[in-house]
Parts: sequence; C-alpha cells; structure tokens
Amino acid sequence: MAAPTTTASVSPRELALVFVLLAPLAVMLVAVPPIPQDPAYHALADHRTLASVPNFGNVLSNLGFLIVGALGLHLCLTRRAEGAVRSWTVFFLGVLLVAFGSGYYHLTPNSETLAWDRLPMTIAFMALFAGLAAEHVRPEIEHGMLRGAVLVGIVSVGWWRYTDDLRLYAWVQFAPLVALAFMAFAFPARYSHRGYLVAGLVFYLLAKGAEHWDAAIYAATGNAMSGHSLKHLLATLAPLCVYLMLRKRHPSFASRPQQTDVRR
Repeated sequence: MAAPTTTASVSPRELALVFVLLAPLAVMLVAVPPIPQDPAYHALADHRTLASVPNFGNVLSNLGFLIVGALGLHLCLTRRAEGAVRSWTVFFLGVLLVAFGSGYYHLTPNSETLAWDRLPMTIAFMALFAGLAAEHVRPEIEHGMLRGAVLVGIVSVGWWRYTDDLRLYAWVQFAPLVALAFMAFAFPARYSHRGYLVAGLVFYLLAKGAEHWDAAIYAATGNAMSGHSLKHLLATLAPLCVYLMLRKRHPSFASRPQQTDVRR
C-alpha cells in the first residue's frame, strides 16, 4: 500500500485566486509609473476648529472606528466568534487603531502624520484578507497567511514613505477586495451571512466616493459636513458589517459533517 501523501494539491481555483491577487500588482509595477503622494490630498474642505481641536469634524468622525473595533475585539476575545478568530482579532485591532492614527493625522494633515493613518488601515485590510482566505480556501493557511499579509501591508506604507511611490500601497488597499469578491464567487461558503461582506464592500466604495467629493459634499450640505467626514462614517459601517456577520453566522450546510446512519 502506498504511503498517504501529506501535501494537498493546489486546485485550479486556488491558482486562479493567486492570479487574481498578483496580476494587478505585476501590471502596476510594469506598466504604471511611480505614483507620488499628491500634496493637495491634505487640503481638506472642512478645517474648522472647535473646542480648540483643529479640523474638528474630521477628527471626531473617527470615533466610530474606536467603537466598532472595541466591539469586534470583545467578540473575538470572549470566544464568541468562530472560524479564523486570530485574523478577525487582528482585523478589529487594526480598526480600533485607525481611530487613533486617523485622528492624529487629521489634527495636522501632512505626509508624516498620514503614515500613522495608513498603517493601521493596512493591518486591517490584510487581516481581513487572511481571515477570508483561511475560511474560503484552507483553514490551515491562516497563521502563515496572516503574518505574511500584515507584513506586506506594513512594508507598503514604509515603501511609500521611503520612495514616495503609492503603487504597492494602492495594491494592498484594493487587490484584497477584488480577491474577496472572487473567493465569494468561486469558493463554497463555510459560514452563513456572507451577504454582510457585500454590504461592507458597498459601504467602503461609497466612502471612497465621499472622500473624492469632499469639497462638493461640504458645499452641498451648507458646510455642515464634509465629504471626508462622511467618508469616515461610511467606512465605519464596513467593519460593522464584518462584526454583524461574525455575530450572526453559523456553519453553512455544506461545511457540516455528514451524519452516518447507524441504524441496522
């Protein structure tokens, strides 16, 4: 009898996932010139000072990240979450730290403080990807995937600060979302309530739109709220969707062990 193999073969859809993840990076590095940080990015529409806090609206609107991050950490640390719990814990830690990093940046917007805004965001992005990859592809890859993905996220911020080139950071921010959509389509669900992921993706895209139309939204609301502050509120809803998914989900029918009929 042949000895059983311990190495699982790589399936075509797993190879396709690797291609979906790495092809955009290859295209960006080969076909796209370096992307410098635009100094105009720091010129936010709402720069009002209130209670001695500069850029008060943009600072205060980060409070939601602190709340959602704390809720998620409590869910994971009290063992009420299932699946890739290590990745979800790091994800919500990143979300919580966004409140401090983004708040710090918006007090004095410049490229030096922006690094502390982007660093926890990359940790959250890559932990989200690692958790979903472990739950959709293979559970045993979580530990190595989480460490490697978070390291790449941190390196992307360091590379931007060292070279003033945003290509790697842009890939870290968007490629995992594309891979997420592919995994939801190509791999069976091990847990229910994946619809929350779609809602979270929609809220994130809306947040990016609000960021782009910062001044226009500020003017349209009679200077009541800027697009950047609205971006923070919409972006908070994305990790909130992940939190709700983890709270409500259960193993899907396809992932449940088959029961053997022992009646004779």
